[in-house]
Amino acid sequence: MFRDRDDAGRRLGEALKARTWARWDGAGRPLVLAVPRGGVPVGYHAARALGARLDLVVPRKIQIPWEPEAGFGAVTSDGTVTLNEPLVARLRLSREEVRRLAAETVEEVRRREAVFRGAAPPPEVEGRTVVVVDDGLASGFTMIAALRSLRARRAGTIVVGVPCAPKDSVDRVGAHADEVVCIEVDEGWSFAVASHYERWWDLTDDEVLAYLERAREEGLFPASGRGPGPDVANND
Repeated sequence: MFRDRDDAGRRLGEALKARTWARWDGAGRPLVLAVPRGGVPVGYHAARALGARLDLVVPRKIQIPWEPEAGFGAVTSDGTVTLNEPLVARLRLSREEVRRLAAETVEEVRRREAVFRGAAPPPEVEGRTVVVVDDGLASGFTMIAALRSLRARRAGTIVVGVPCAPKDSVDRVGAHADEVVCIEVDEGWSFAVASHYERWWDLTDDEVLAYLERAREEGLFPASGRGPGPDVANND
């Protein structure tokens, strides 16, 4: 059980630091990409622990029209679409409906990127070790959309870092990542990310922006694509 996302981020950061790829080398520290909203506090603390730059990757689920809390796939701002095909078949959505809903979601992702990143250029990921961080995995399809986008951009080693996830989602996401670092792997018959936190709430845009401003003041955000200099260190 994690107290909150700050606690989860600190603990995840310690787990990530132990990995061999986390060591400084000629290519620099890995780049941490947080998934807004809930992944930003976790990613912020993970980046501090690694002495790494922090930036964002913004996948978003494609909502089921009559059940918006659930999704049948996910997209990223570059148009990468990942679908839960068995669920799409059960929902009996036409291909035209799927295309329309995916396109609408891409526009929303781009809007959110503009809110969180402003005019900053996207981070350079080619050949770099990238750590994608969220506050937990549910089905994993939203994370997979982010990973597929990073593969298309020729990222080097791709690591997923999450505090908690069900075993089947770890396996599903692991097929698209080079490594998954998960502190709490749940093998029960049901799973909810919130159940692994003592304090859980849906973050607002303002709360996300506050974390990003802290990271900016510490020289962690936005990422320059070159990795941090020696002045970026673990302040915890």
